[in-house]
Amino acid sequence: MAVVAGGVCPHPPVMVPEVGGRDAEVVVSSQKAMLELGRRLRDSGAQVVALISPHGPVFRDAVAVWALERLAGDLAPFGARQVRFEVENDLALARAVQEEAAALEVNVVLLDKKTARSYGLTPDLDHGTVVPLYFLRRAGVDWPLLPVGMSFLPRPKLYAFGAALARAAARLGRKLAVLASGDLSHRLTPDAPAGFDPRGAEFDREIVRLVGAADAEGVLGIEETLASRAGECGLRSIIMALGAFDGLSVKAEVLSYEGPFGVGYLVAHLAPGGEDPARRLLERLAERAQQARRARREREGFLVRVARRALENYFAGKEEREEEKEIPPEFARRAGVFVSLHKEGQLRGCIGTVTPQHKNIVEEVAANALAAALRDPRFPPVTADELADLEIKVDVLSPPEPVQGPQDLDPKKYGVIVKSGGRQGLLLPDIEGVDTVEEQLEIARKKAGIGPGEPVQLYRFTVERHT
Repeated sequence: MAVVAGGVCPHPPVMVPEVGGRDAEVVVSSQKAMLELGRRLRDSGAQVVALISPHGPVFRDAVAVWALERLAGDLAPFGARQVRFEVENDLALARAVQEEAAALEVNVVLLDKKTARSYGLTPDLDHGTVVPLYFLRRAGVDWPLLPVGMSFLPRPKLYAFGAALARAAARLGRKLAVLASGDLSHRLTPDAPAGFDPRGAEFDREIVRLVGAADAEGVLGIEETLASRAGECGLRSIIMALGAFDGLSVKAEVLSYEGPFGVGYLVAHLAPGGEDPARRLLERLAERAQQARRARREREGFLVRVARRALENYFAGKEEREEEKEIPPEFARRAGVFVSLHKEGQLRGCIGTVTPQHKNIVEEVAANALAAALRDPRFPPVTADELADLEIKVDVLSPPEPVQGPQDLDPKKYGVIVKSGGRQGLLLPDIEGVDTVEEQLEIARKKAGIGPGEPVQLYRFTVERHT
């Protein structure tokens, strides 16, 4: 068995006496639990620890793994320069993880000096890594470390990365320990650093329960809104670590939980047992993804099918156009159209026209679908391999109408256009996370490069959304 131990650990610098001073005494339960976790890892027979931190290099569409022979980090930003560690990396394991992850369709970026420099990164261990190391070292754990960054990949991909860790270790004959570094809710009390939200405590209770039961499927299913309102930073790290135990029985024990500064600190130990086919979640996640793709295709409306067919024809080298007789009458008119592409819940491209450029809506959709896939400057061009995973939305715009001011806007009902001279910014309506007119106007101004104090002309429009 490659994975011999694992755990969940918090990373508040205040927990380190050299940083927290007397405040560190408030979290003595977490300190003792961290030392106990370290002792259990030390006695597990592990040879290397993969430590996943949400404060290291974080990518939207990949997992970052440091690929330097040695790395160092300290707590100087928190007033304790003397708390410093230099660690040996396991480069062979890093390379094997990248290969195994690729086989599971998870992109891994290996950060050597050149690659790190290209992203503007410095090879320093972050506090999400250094704080757990402080306690691991005191417990006698002095193995090579594979530092891993948390990622904003979809949750099933994060879980698959954990499975890749285990497969890479097995391939190399390594005995591996996997640690998820991360605090829970940052919104437990009115004086919490991120403010108060009553659902913060609810999130923490659920995570403590699920981790204590080693319920990976339950953790994967945590409601997004709940996690967002909790203001957590550990959920994704935990999912990645749990993936390393895929197909294994797991004995989990919560060693401590507390939230004295309005932030939840969980320390838990995961001890793998023998193979357990009922816990092969990776296979079920892949099947669910396939079923979701099929269901999405089956429920797509006419305009979405037009957009998808335009992309499929492009990558097949075909030049097919909708026949006039196939166009429903309601789409034979002209209108502005925006086509949005999402992949695994994240934007992959969005291009549109306010003023129609083609003779009907269908041609407008086909042209803008290709533009969104191939010419959105924010993203690399979509590839043929991505087509099956794309979710497509088509918004047909009404003609914009001028308004007197913000009182005539509603971000859920109306899209907005702001104009100042030759600059123009547009924002579609009903965008997740944009709840107020002020937010809507701020984003539209930024898109156009219009300062907050500059006078603007405002226009609003409605959309017919097709999915």
